[in-house]
Amino acid sequence: MHLSALLDFDVVPLDTEDAVAVLLDITAPERAKDTERPKATLQIVLDTSGSMHGGRLDGAVKALLGLIDRLDPSDDFGVVVFNNQARVVVPCGPLTDKAATARLVGSLRAGGGTDLSSGLLRGVQEARRAGGQRGATLLLISDGHANHGVTDHDLLRQVAADAYGHGVTVATLGYGLGYDEALLGAVSEGGTGSALFAEDPDTAGGLIAQEAEYLLAKSAQAVSLRIPAGEHVRAVDVVGEMPSHRLPDGSVVVELGDFHSGEERRLLLRLEVPGVSSLGTVTLTTLEATYVDPETLTTYTATLPVSVNVVPGDEAAGRVPRPEVRTEEALQRAQTAKKRASEALRRGDRAEAARLLDRAGQDLDDLDTPDYLGGPAAPGSARPAGAPPAPAAAQAAELRDMARMAREDDLSRAAKTAYSSQSGYTRQRGRYEQAQGQGRGPQAPQGPQAPPPPPPGPQSPGRISGQDPDRGLSSPDEQGEGGSEDGSERS
Repeated sequence: MHLSALLDFDVVPLDTEDAVAVLLDITAPERAKDTERPKATLQIVLDTSGSMHGGRLDGAVKALLGLIDRLDPSDDFGVVVFNNQARVVVPCGPLTDKAATARLVGSLRAGGGTDLSSGLLRGVQEARRAGGQRGATLLLISDGHANHGVTDHDLLRQVAADAYGHGVTVATLGYGLGYDEALLGAVSEGGTGSALFAEDPDTAGGLIAQEAEYLLAKSAQAVSLRIPAGEHVRAVDVVGEMPSHRLPDGSVVVELGDFHSGEERRLLLRLEVPGVSSLGTVTLTTLEATYVDPETLTTYTATLPVSVNVVPGDEAAGRVPRPEVRTEEALQRAQTAKKRASEALRRGDRAEAARLLDRAGQDLDDLDTPDYLGGPAAPGSARPAGAPPAPAAAQAAELRDMARMAREDDLSRAAKTAYSSQSGYTRQRGRYEQAQGQGRGPQAPQGPQAPPPPPPGPQSPGRISGQDPDRGLSSPDEQGEGGSEDGSERS
């Protein structure tokens, strides 16, 4: 696991309270192409209530049959269905008889109500039993509102969070325009998985296949980031919509879920710094990213000290924030705007939703950062022909389109599009930007694909950059239980 960071300011004034923003990139290990992938466990929880009758259920069944073909016989696969109650159709276990499993899936029929909580709870039981210490991925597929069993969003979020605590990542796929995106979003948030949206069977099939591809390419699971507070950090905030929790000692932990090979995520942290009474370099905190190697089940931790130079107040007065960090802050604010716009649309307030989205898009358009960050291009520069738009430019364009949807389109479609976009960008940014770069929206992949290559990242490890404003921080080698990732001992 590689960590690299860039600070908005690399100097802070002496004896003065201050705040420092940290732009953190986390990149998962790449799995060698010639190595055998570890065994995977995939548990499906499928809504078979009456509203799934016809094309929706047929599309889901077709996608599941494709998954059965794609998985290895040694992989664990299971199917739980729910309507008025939950039922195990395929006990989660090795796919030793694919033909028999396919017949069971092909025999599914729709009817009855929607007891989503029973399906989720029974699916978690199956996933935990089969996955054991290796963990598992659960994908919940539903097209409706829960109308039986537990329907409270916070309770269902906690069910998914407890599952994640026992090694089961929970993702959701909302199908059609009638499902409750706030409920499925709460479940995926608790389970640290994707919150997908598919309006039609073809899109649903592509998303299901793609989610399986990411599972099969997984190179790090149960990834968490701990940001300790201490003598030089009074408080820690995670900017944007990434869920986090605070420990009794003041540290903040962000649960990042699973990463596929080479996947990159980006976070923006804000550290409140009390007045430091001595000049020179000070380590504010040391970031700790912990993950499990899915092949060996070894736990590793990568660390990254975050340091600043303490200088006299007059020297710090003229400091200028790094444009990359300013851009990331605007991108994170855009995700908050999407989430609030989705809430406004669920209330029927089109004007407020459009206002939020327009303002966030304009903030991105107004950035005076270089073209590679998505702002205005430098004089004489141009983006290469055929190159995808930079992240800020792509987000600004998407926000404008969402604002148009908020004003003119079906309310439910607009709300679900905004929510799904925010969730995808926040929780699976590398996957989201890969889809954007290939000309697809966050809800419309074109079917199964190989996982994307890792994006280019910082190449040279550096220290805090009072000497070179273009350099940031890069993590040293990671350490695990009993040695380094390649098995060599560390002192």
